[in-house]
Amino acid sequence: METLEVIYKRASLKLQLSRREIEQDKIDKILDAARMAPSARNQQPWRFVVVRDRKLIETLVDRAFSEVNRVAKEAPVIISVCANPNDDSVIGGKEYYMFDLGLTVENMVLAATDMGLATHIMAGIDEDELKKVLGIPAEVRSVVSVVVSYPAKDSYDESAKDKLGQRTRKSIDEITYSNKWGTPFR
Repeated sequence: METLEVIYKRASLKLQLSRREIEQDKIDKILDAARMAPSARNQQPWRFVVVRDRKLIETLVDRAFSEVNRVAKEAPVIISVCANPNDDSVIGGKEYYMFDLGLTVENMVLAATDMGLATHIMAGIDEDELKKVLGIPAEVRSVVSVVVSYPAKDSYDESAKDKLGQRTRKSIDEITYSNKWGTPFR
């Protein structure tokens, strides 16, 4: 796929998960894409805990995921995306690790989509419970978890079709200004 095609095809497919095991080379490619993300002052604050053990996935989901995210039990891989705020670039009083994690997660889900894998970014987690289950140190933040799976249907396109058909986005004119805030872009 081309970059823009992947961006337009990416969808959160938490209801389209398969337990089929994901090959190590695909997980490696996802993590490699994640580590290639830009970061403030090249701090690269991200750390990842890749969970593949079936019993640990079930424990993690039961203890740390919100009710609507319990479908993650079906996934063969859950990646906890973490950072230590002490390793962050703070510029002008702004902490950038959260932005940096957003960039790395976007690379992760685009790489997975490019390989025909389904993903869902989960923010509905109990961070304290997740950290207990995965042994994450107290000073480290676990911001989101990314579920990675083969799609439940025969292909990514088939699994994403309904979701993409329902997608809504604000228009460029609603979110963009020209030169100064409030001046219409077009």
